[in-house]
Amino acid sequence: MFNKKIIKEVLALALPAVFEMILYMLIWVLDTMMVGKYGGQVAVSTVGLSSEIMYTLSNVFVAMGLSIGTISLVSRKLGNKDKIKAEHYASLGCFATFVIGLLICTNTLIFAPKILYFAGARDTVLSLGIIYMRITSVGIFFNMLMNILNAVLKGSKNTKTPLIASIIINIINLFLDWVLIFGKLGFPELGVKGAAIATATAQISGFIFILIYTFKFSEIKLRFKYIKKINKGKLKKLIKLSTPASMQQAAIELIRLIGTVLIMYLGQISFAANQITTTIESVSFMPATGFSIAATTLVGHKIGNKEYREAKHYAYICTIIGITFMLICSIMFLIVPKFLISLFIKKTELDVIKLGTTCLMIASIEQVPMGISMILGGALKGSGDTKTPFFISLISSWFIRLPLLVYLIYYLKLPVTFVWWISSIQWIFEGLAIFIAFKRKFSKIKLNSNLDKSI
Repeated sequence: MFNKKIIKEVLALALPAVFEMILYMLIWVLDTMMVGKYGGQVAVSTVGLSSEIMYTLSNVFVAMGLSIGTISLVSRKLGNKDKIKAEHYASLGCFATFVIGLLICTNTLIFAPKILYFAGARDTVLSLGIIYMRITSVGIFFNMLMNILNAVLKGSKNTKTPLIASIIINIINLFLDWVLIFGKLGFPELGVKGAAIATATAQISGFIFILIYTFKFSEIKLRFKYIKKINKGKLKKLIKLSTPASMQQAAIELIRLIGTVLIMYLGQISFAANQITTTIESVSFMPATGFSIAATTLVGHKIGNKEYREAKHYAYICTIIGITFMLICSIMFLIVPKFLISLFIKKTELDVIKLGTTCLMIASIEQVPMGISMILGGALKGSGDTKTPFFISLISSWFIRLPLLVYLIYYLKLPVTFVWWISSIQWIFEGLAIFIAFKRKFSKIKLNSNLDKSI
């Protein structure tokens, strides 16, 4: 099973994607870390809540929606040696993202006060949050455009260039965070506003880099003729494939957002502890995200070339290597949780550190089942099946996580640590369900027609 050539191919595709996703998340992490050191609980709550809302919108519609559909279609068309259709779907994906991104950006700019108030922000958190959300609205628009261009590159097995873009973004973001939050090199001390400017500037810079690369060096080119005269059939196919993936992410992100709002009412200590734990967890599942992208791309290419056994083999290799990384994260959560939490908050915030440490230790339980769910779910999406992962996420989010959150957190007012016990139960269910669904789909691997129907 462990063919060196296959492992090498998987790692060559997955590792740049893993590091790219880690660096991508570091934008949020660095903002949270630096404003936490600068302004404590209030600053962490402001950036945490605003970022949660912005990234939820971006992930639902683009990063885990249109991007997944685009990767799946581009990879399968290239696997079938059909470059023209690959470019057609790539162009349509960019057009759809531009329209959706513009709508999201416009609404968050205009309705930032109402959105944040509805989410539970009050007083200083609300006033600072409005500033942060409006500035980062501009950056998130360009970030979504960059995500879809990255999806086109990943569909053609190029995960290195998106990695370079994420390095550029983080260097700019880190430097500007330091300069603008704390007022270095003669610049004014802007705090949360400085963090927002740094994030938006870095995201715009990353988009410009990817845009130039795509037009000059990418194997797949964007063709304006496909946008000028839109093929409704192909656009419908792209949206049909992307919608379940988008709804799956919506099921996850909206429940996370509802949970964030519920935790807001437990007080700032609980919210800050949960937000820091969530930030660390968000970095920890980047290996699963990276190997999920690799599984989607490789399975898509193999199925496009009608190599069904190889598709199954690649999916399992991606999963085994991916959950190994997740296991390492789990061990770190158990060994050095206090150190990890302390990186994000002032050392005097002892209550936040203590509560966050407990939350992070509980979060260690979910790492491996999370990896299984995300990577095998990515393999299913590569085969053209985006519905199964969606339905499983829908059940786990709305029929397991939400009722438990409402009952235990909202009604019983139990500590925020119970949020992480609920999260662990949810991911264990998802991991088992996705594994069973994957085995059932690929157990009929000899009956090629079963997979052909989903292509």
